[in-house]
Amino acid sequence: MTNLLHPLDLATNLELNNDGLWLGHTQPAYGNMVGPFGGVTSAVMLNAVLKHQNRLGDPVSLTVNFAGPIEDGPFTIQAQALRTNRSTQHWFMTLFQHDGQIATTASAVFAIRRETWHSTELDFPVRKPALELARADTSKAPEWTHRYDMRTIKGLMIDGQQLSQEPDAITEFWIQDDPPRPLDFLSLTAICDSFVPRIFVRKMGRFPAGTISLTTHFHADTALLSSQGTNHVLGIAHASKFGLGYHDQSAEIWSDQQQLLATSHQVVYYKA
Repeated sequence: MTNLLHPLDLATNLELNNDGLWLGHTQPAYGNMVGPFGGVTSAVMLNAVLKHQNRLGDPVSLTVNFAGPIEDGPFTIQAQALRTNRSTQHWFMTLFQHDGQIATTASAVFAIRRETWHSTELDFPVRKPALELARADTSKAPEWTHRYDMRTIKGLMIDGQQLSQEPDAITEFWIQDDPPRPLDFLSLTAICDSFVPRIFVRKMGRFPAGTISLTTHFHADTALLSSQGTNHVLGIAHASKFGLGYHDQSAEIWSDQQQLLATSHQVVYYKA
């Protein structure tokens, strides 16, 4: 029956072994230039907690540190609950390959969400609806891009082609899993890393670059994500500083109903 699974569910699938470790395998559908797409690696790290029998609540924050390259093939994830309080839970996850060599580490905070006073300090960026825009051609881009329907507003680089000429590092696009898949924490986690390194956009070219550390903050609960269904979400990314071999990168993910679903922040290594 696994052939009926969505490609993302295949890529994040984990099986528990007798030692309490999660066993997974990379999938070519989410291949990047080197190894798997970082967004799907982040999602599978999160899934090691989502599937855990001792998990409490929903994810609030996830930090993934890409310690080394992940090779195509099997991997093992250890997920440890470091502390559980009445409404919050702290986790640490480690991904191993090849005789215990660490490739990725992560930490996560889960919590039981409760209704409180709320305010969104960012304004929803009103843009042309997704279906009024053409889908970006990713046929010559890394394989993972084929798993998404991207509709460009500004600054999307696909196969080295810059689709806008503004002298900044801002990207805006609508994005949807392909084939369409109801939004959940796994797909939202992957989408938060669906932006190319900002150095590509700012310098209008491809350079050696890679994410070193990525933190995602979830501003939605399960119910809000479910209400989004399979509709496109709006993604916006920018950078604040380039220099000394690294740049930051921040992103916002909005629902088509003007709800801020997640924000992410990462540091990227580059040579340019």
